Amino acid sequence: FFVDDMLLSAGERIAMSLLGIAINSRGCRAASYTGSQAGIITDTAHGQARIIEIRPKRIQEALEAGNVVIIAGFQGLSSAYEITTLGRGGSDLTAVAMAGAVGAEICEIYTDVGGVMTADPRVVPEARLIERIGYEEMLELTAAGAKVLQTRSVELARRSGLRLHVRSSFDDGTPGTRVEEDGA
Repeated sequence: FFVDDMLLSAGERIAMSLLGIAINSRGCRAASYTGSQAGIITDTAHGQARIIEIRPKRIQEALEAGNVVIIAGFQGLSSAYEITTLGRGGSDLTAVAMAGAVGAEICEIYTDVGGVMTADPRVVPEARLIERIGYEEMLELTAAGAKVLQTRSVELARRSGLRLHVRSSFDDGTPGTRVEEDGA
């Protein structure tokens, strides 16, 4: 049993619970789930686990019942029945994997920048937003060090044909970036 992954995943469990409470207090029905409750099955590589299967039945039932579904990202349950974490970008990976498992057409990823930029806007103030980009080009950017999306998330989206929409958590006015097969 790897205690560090249990501890590392605590923040996501707390955040999903608080978000569920806030949504319920606003009059919407929310249902929150840990990675294991959501059916995210991983290998046994603690700290950098790979998703090997998703069993979305419980999530699909909650959605069909009209709930706002909240899933703690970055975590799953290993084939040895231990809590595992997915490593850097694991929350994005969780979102992409679950969106694909429930048959979504698009997965929105919210971040601290307006989308995929030509450079890091914190370093290069004149960086411009890329409004559309293909999976291959996005994978090249992640390989070159772009941190807005994690490589495994982009690879999974490409394999499943799931379109991604990278948007700002802080600015509704920016169009964000659409990552899809035809790209720019």
